[in-house]
Amino acid sequence: MADDTTNTAAPAADPSLIDSAINTAESALDTAITESKSFLSKAQETLTSAAESAVAAAKEHPIAAAGIAAGAAAAVAGAAFGASKLMSDDTNTSAGSKGAKKKS
Repeated sequence: MADDTTNTAAPAADPSLIDSAINTAESALDTAITESKSFLSKAQETLTSAAESAVAAAKEHPIAAAGIAAGAAAAVAGAAFGASKLMSDDTNTSAGSKGAKKKS
């Protein structure tokens, strides 16, 4: 009678193939790290330059800068108020229809 046992062990991988894969992965990682550092450095320089330009412009035109800041604050406040109204309308309409409200 034949032996019914089956060899389930995976064949051994070629060590040179594994070393090559490891070297390729390490090289790709080194390249990615170098490129990301370069990108982050450029982004930091750009943001620093933009911030310095904004500060200089605000110092040159303080009234305009104050107006822009007030307008931006008003826009944010308006958006927040509108969003809160929309959210409260959603909760009110789930309790009943708007058209069914009684007049006092």
